Amino acid sequence: MTIDQDHAFAPTAARSATPYILAMRPKQWMKNVLVFAALVFSANLFDLGLILEVSLAFVCFCMASSAVYLLNDLRDREEDRHHPVKQFRPIAAGQVAPEHAMVMSAVLALVALGAGLYIAPAFAGVLAGYMLLNISYSMYLKHFVIVDVFSISTGFVLRAAGGAVVLGVPISPWLYVCTIVLSLFIGFGKRRSELVLLEDDAGSHRKNLDEYSAPLLDQYIVVTAGATVMAYSLYTVVAPNLPSNHLMMATIPFVLYGIFRYLFLVHQRQEGGAPEQLILTDRPLLGSVFLWGMTSIVILYGPWT
Repeated sequence: MTIDQDHAFAPTAARSATPYILAMRPKQWMKNVLVFAALVFSANLFDLGLILEVSLAFVCFCMASSAVYLLNDLRDREEDRHHPVKQFRPIAAGQVAPEHAMVMSAVLALVALGAGLYIAPAFAGVLAGYMLLNISYSMYLKHFVIVDVFSISTGFVLRAAGGAVVLGVPISPWLYVCTIVLSLFIGFGKRRSELVLLEDDAGSHRKNLDEYSAPLLDQYIVVTAGATVMAYSLYTVVAPNLPSNHLMMATIPFVLYGIFRYLFLVHQRQEGGAPEQLILTDRPLLGSVFLWGMTSIVILYGPWT
């Protein structure tokens, strides 16, 4: 092969690999950042050894979630072809062969579980539970109204619990409560966006969308938004692991703004179908998350603790 042929081969190989990378949905990996929550709120953020362990746990969750996404997209490829956005997913678009997707999914799952066992058997158990939950969701649970969103919420709780298990620290009940209500809020917002986007074709893509309505989802969103604000506010006041001076209350405005901004995007911009992308693309929302994170770290690790 000549030098010119080598240069021609590199971009060609990169282009051929791109659909396989996209099929793993790397944009969704951002959800797995929740694994680091226990690291931050257990005052271990600057422990290099623990950072490396939790980072490996994050990679395990990324591989596990990609394994499940591949199975989900493989199963739903016919329905996805009728969706205005999902039709461009590599499997639905015919860019990744079904047999290739199946092999990728199996390899990612096995590597994730093997690495999880290396970290800690208990963490491997959480990881296996996460994958079983999501496989059940893809095959069965997503067809049941309300249960579908609770299943997604449980996945977020398992991510947070996985980080705590790796650290060997008690799992705070506040971690459960805040994670559950926030993920339900985002999940119902996502369902509303799907319903509005697909309109009369919603049922042909996902059967249980016919059981929802925009007014009903608006009520769910209002309830979970209020519960999120209340749960987080109580956490900043009564959680035993926080500074006794209640400085953590200073982060409440960032949470309020983030929720209000998300509601604005869902109702006024008809966005919200891909929350993980909104956080990265909407600067005000990204700014509120960043300021909340930085303020929390300063309060938790400052000289007044």
